[in-house]
Order: sequence, then structure tokens, then C-alpha cells
Amino acid sequence: MISPTIVPAIRKHTATVIFLHGLGDTGNGWLSSVRSLTKANAGLRHIKWILPHAPKKPITANHGLSMPAWFDIYDFSFMSSEEDGEGMFESAGKLKTLIQKEIDETGFHSSRIVLGGFSQGGAMSLLTGLTAQSKLGGLIVLSAWLPLRRELKKMLTPHATSLPVFWGHGADDALVPHSVARRSVECLTQDFGFPSQNETGPGSGLQFMTYPELNHSASDEELDDVVEFLEHVVPDIE
Repeated sequence: MISPTIVPAIRKHTATVIFLHGLGDTGNGWLSSVRSLTKANAGLRHIKWILPHAPKKPITANHGLSMPAWFDIYDFSFMSSEEDGEGMFESAGKLKTLIQKEIDETGFHSSRIVLGGFSQGGAMSLLTGLTAQSKLGGLIVLSAWLPLRRELKKMLTPHATSLPVFWGHGADDALVPHSVARRSVECLTQDFGFPSQNETGPGSGLQFMTYPELNHSASDEELDDVVEFLEHVVPDIE
């Protein structure tokens, strides 16, 4: 894996967020947003951010054009289409190695590490986090979908359904339609057994937030909700 971009904690480092970019982007595409969030929110200044870069792969749905990607996309119908399970599991293995490296280097418990991502990166964060042997502090899923849902249910770790999950999605997303996100969340809650935040309270369960008029991107309102989620799941412990 290409060396990731690192945004150090502003004060004593006591938690880490690993955030995965979407198709065709790099970790640097989120650098400005992460720096702004960290500077503007005192409750995030203990957090180090790791922004990995996906390798370039030919993308079938884009006529074989090579671009940064965590896995191939055969077409953009997502949950109803064939998926690149081999590519997904290859990337998930590398991300689990990255997570373990961070645990080993910092001495942190795995609960002080949050994994998240946007679009394809959000799908990867779900696959990786729900099958990781170490229970993470939480998952952030933005404008994404649930990958490999039939296979994934059989692969869930015993602690998977107790992971706090923040899921944000734009109501007007034209690339990953809101209906895809809604079906994904219903699969997690109704089929996999995830409790909703309404049942558990802030910072636990699955929180699904819809943002009116938001297309396939992140908004300030959504990022404010991400900040609140992080303040609950990995608060400063100094």
C-alpha cells in the first residue's frame, strides 16, 4: 500500500481515525476537510488522521479506465450487481494490517481507532470493520452502500453488531441513490441485527442520517454530525 497521508493530532494523541477516499480520488482529497475539522473543533484535537491512498486499477464500469480504487466496479447498480469480492478482500486485508500497525505503534486499544470512508471507501470501511477481529471504536459511512451483503452476514465477527456506526447520505445522490443506502441500512438492522441509535442512544447503535438536497458529496451539516459522533465514540481521555 502507498504510504498514507497523515494529519497529526494537535495535542496529545489519544485516538486515530483512518478515513478512506472514494473512487478516482486519493487520501489528499480529504486533507483540507480534515484539517479544517480538526482546527475548528476542540473535541477532535487529540485525534490523528490517517488518509490512505488506493492503488490504480482498471474500472470495468468506466470502460476499463485506470484510476485509484479499492476494488473494481462492474456497473453502478451496486446492491443488485455482481461485485469484485476478490478485490474487496484484498484491500480489506491491507487495511486490517494498517489498523494493526497503528495499534502496535501507539499501544492503543482497538476501541480508540475509528475506520470510515466516502462512497467506495465507505463500503470498504464496512467490509473491513465488520470482519476485523479487533473491535474498533466505530465506523463512519458516507454516501456508500453495503458490499457483499450475502457473504458478509456469514463473516461478521461476534462483536460486529455492537459497533457504533454513523451513516450519512444525501437525499439527491445521483451516483449511489439514497434508496441503495436505505436498503443497506435495513439489511444491517433487520437482517444482520444491528440496533438503531433510537434504541441505544448517542454514540452507539447505527445512526442513519439523510441530508436534503445533498448530491454525491459531503456537506458541512453532515461533517458536523461526524464530529459529534467522534466526540461520543473516541472522546479525549487526557
